[in-house]
Amino acid sequence: MRAASNLVRRYRCYHTSLSVARPLSSIDTTMKFSASLSLLAFSVPATAWAPTALARPAFSTLSSALFGVSTEVVGEAKTESFRLKFKGEEGPLSPWHDIPLMGENGSYNMVVEIPKMTKAKMEVATKEEGNPIAQDIKKGKLRDYHGPIFWNYGCLPQTWEDPNVEHPELKCFGDNDPIDVVEIGSASLPMGAVKEVKPLGVLAMIDDGELDWKVLAIATDDPLASQYNDISDVPEAITSGIREWFRWYKTPDGKPLNAFGYDEKALNKKHAMEVIAETHEAWKNLVAGKKDKGKLWLK
Repeated sequence: MRAASNLVRRYRCYHTSLSVARPLSSIDTTMKFSASLSLLAFSVPATAWAPTALARPAFSTLSSALFGVSTEVVGEAKTESFRLKFKGEEGPLSPWHDIPLMGENGSYNMVVEIPKMTKAKMEVATKEEGNPIAQDIKKGKLRDYHGPIFWNYGCLPQTWEDPNVEHPELKCFGDNDPIDVVEIGSASLPMGAVKEVKPLGVLAMIDDGELDWKVLAIATDDPLASQYNDISDVPEAITSGIREWFRWYKTPDGKPLNAFGYDEKALNKKHAMEVIAETHEAWKNLVAGKKDKGKLWLK
């Protein structure tokens, strides 16, 4: 019954998304957004793992509350055994539950899962003890993107997209994960870094019938951070490039195009802050035992 209910939810959400997104026929199926993406690409080797020489030292700009946090590699890179674990002065910590959402001066802490210009689909393991970063596995195989991602990708700690709450407009339920962040700065950030970022806007992506918010942000120490204060300050080539990358990235696996709500617009900073606040409140209810955790690992 639960599986059938999930199918009904996804069907409803998919058809609702078509009413608030561009008709599929209007999408340029020749993927003529390559020119936009070319503005964002760098001459960096598109290896499955972050090029060490290009990565900044992890935790170089942590908020003062996080000094003393470090990471430890367990297992072998590019295998199912790989784990990036987080530690504090008092022992192991969870990057999802222990790292605070807020940084300094109104910024937010981003946990970097996938460095810019890499392909390995790394993620905070929400169902594993301690929530280390691990490579996603689908059908028994390590998951890689079919091409490199052009931005730093990660999540905001202490947030949760509740799979039991239906969005009033989009009629979709959350994807059961922390909220995602696409960091558009110039540096390639290392996996496991905790970076203070400034939210600029948000995309309402609908993936397999689930609402999967993508917060667009920039590192507070990036050279462009002083110029980018809201989504209207970000060049359209960047926002459209992000949207089209996430629209198409699963199609090589035979999956359908992802849809976007709100007429496919990148919503402004105010809306992004509201979404972050809602998902933070959902996380607080989760860890307080007010929500069914299912298989999620909580402290």
